[in-house]
Amino acid sequence: MGLPGVRENRRMPDPAAHRSDPSLLEALRTTRAIRRYTDEAIVDEDLATIMFSATRAPTGSNRQGFRFLVLKDGPRAVQAKAVLGESFRAGWAEKRAGDGYDSGSGVEDNSPKARTARTMQHFVDHFEETPVVVLACIRTRHGGLMDGASIYPACQNLLLAARALGYGGVLTGWHAFVEDELRAICGIPADYDIAATIPLGAPQGNHGPVRRRPLDELVFDDAWDATAEWIIEPAGSQHTGSF
Repeated sequence: MGLPGVRENRRMPDPAAHRSDPSLLEALRTTRAIRRYTDEAIVDEDLATIMFSATRAPTGSNRQGFRFLVLKDGPRAVQAKAVLGESFRAGWAEKRAGDGYDSGSGVEDNSPKARTARTMQHFVDHFEETPVVVLACIRTRHGGLMDGASIYPACQNLLLAARALGYGGVLTGWHAFVEDELRAICGIPADYDIAATIPLGAPQGNHGPVRRRPLDELVFDDAWDATAEWIIEPAGSQHTGSF
């Protein structure tokens, strides 16, 4: 299990070593949720590029009410990551039990369910070692979807920029269990909500084609459930089952 403070010896990478520089459409098709990271630091120049890209996203009335709190290696960052690590482990333990990850196909070592469980367990057990954790915050105005519309496009920009530079991350929400503690540690004002926690790092694995439901199950033409005859999926598209 990761421990606070171990990032002091993090290896500095060659900034160009793992970049793939995908086209925008390729990045959209291949940006996976990345939960396992190497011991490489994120180069400051790259981190600045990632955060700049995040802040270019549209917001309601162009108010730009979002703020991003970046947790690297500072004393408050170490403390906040420790608090988040405990919260994420508790959140995953509850989900693992509630969603039956250790039953059914979960007992088959190479099943998608079992592989997901191993990845998630590694993610939460090593959370404190995550190179960068971003708290995406939004000023509270309307609540719910209205506020979310002004922060989540920026989160997606952030993840796509990380993908372009050879890094990876994942949008998470288990900070909610310890939001008051995070506010106290990091000085987050009361009129801002933490909308997402985004861990970032150089992936141990790779990005690649994402699996989603078939397009004709998700996109309709003219009326609900009406097949869009013009739909053509890119060659090699990979699908998950319906639910």
